[in-house]
Amino acid sequence: MRPEDIQIIGQEVAIRWSDGSEDYFPFEKLRAASPSASNQGERDLFGNLIGGNPGQTHFPGVIVTGWMPVGGYAIQFRFSDGHASGLYPFSYLKDLSQAIADGRA
Repeated sequence: MRPEDIQIIGQEVAIRWSDGSEDYFPFEKLRAASPSASNQGERDLFGNLIGGNPGQTHFPGVIVTGWMPVGGYAIQFRFSDGHASGLYPFSYLKDLSQAIADGRA
């Protein structure tokens, strides 16, 4: 499944997928869920978490300023706070949409 259309509607990113489904991502939740190492941190050889801010879930006032496709598998969003290193695989976005709907994100 691939995005067919991506738009900003109000304070959300709306994605219409190739199967006809639609998902909506509030800017702040999309920014908090960035899978980048600068956001989530990364593990060293011993399993220690290095860097990132994995506990930060609030990014008040942050908006999506743009995006671009990455290969045929992900979207890279740009945010008003300068963050742009997260690659959001399509499957990750579908899982994130479900987590938002379930109140887990």
